[in-house]
Amino acid sequence: MRLKQEADIRRLLQEKYNGRRTPEFNKDIIRLKKGEPLDYVIGWLPFLNCKIDLSLQPLIPRPETEYWTEKAIAVISAVGRRVKIADIFSGSGCIGIAVLKNAKNSQVDFFELDKKLIKQIKLNLQLNKIPVSRYRIIRGDATKKLKNQYDFILANPPYLATNRKAKVQASVLKYEPRQALFSGPDGLFYIKKILQLAQSRFRPKGQLWLEFDSFQRKSIEDLLKKFKYQKWNFYQDQYRRWRYVQI
Repeated sequence: MRLKQEADIRRLLQEKYNGRRTPEFNKDIIRLKKGEPLDYVIGWLPFLNCKIDLSLQPLIPRPETEYWTEKAIAVISAVGRRVKIADIFSGSGCIGIAVLKNAKNSQVDFFELDKKLIKQIKLNLQLNKIPVSRYRIIRGDATKKLKNQYDFILANPPYLATNRKAKVQASVLKYEPRQALFSGPDGLFYIKKILQLAQSRFRPKGQLWLEFDSFQRKSIEDLLKKFKYQKWNFYQDQYRRWRYVQI
């Protein structure tokens, strides 16, 4: 939902205010001119047949994340039984909610540290009419709170490298939550923690799907060897950049 045409932006704002040029409409135009992301101004975005509310300003779900989540859903849906899934570093809850909405055999545990984002996840679960019997929400650091075993662990952790901060878009730095973006000088702080833990949290034939920054591929492969993983495949996103690994 990265629309740049002014006509498209105005159309979305008109939809938000039912076609009325209210004072709030004009305030939103000013917010956009100051560089605030369109998705925050509109207040929600679509994500794999779901409506993801952004009113509490979680990390904005990216098209790249939507791309690999759809691939994961296809694999999950093909499992001929009930599947237990952990959505770690949940943020808005978009990954786990999309799984619940599109894979009827899924049960999801959401892990999120930020109290405000726990509220955001609950709001989005209600918005998308997900039955409470199909999920749990666990507040805390997933690398410490992940106690049970899962068929799938889905992870979009903070992975931006602080030493590459100059390459990050200014509006992202200004408006999006930094704790959801950065993960040490090389961006691997949380990825290392996940890889150290995940194998012991797999059910038989369990899988980890992990998003990362394209330049990190070689370092992640080295970590997979170090932690004695047996099988993995790296994949590119829709823009031909290395983006996720299925382990």
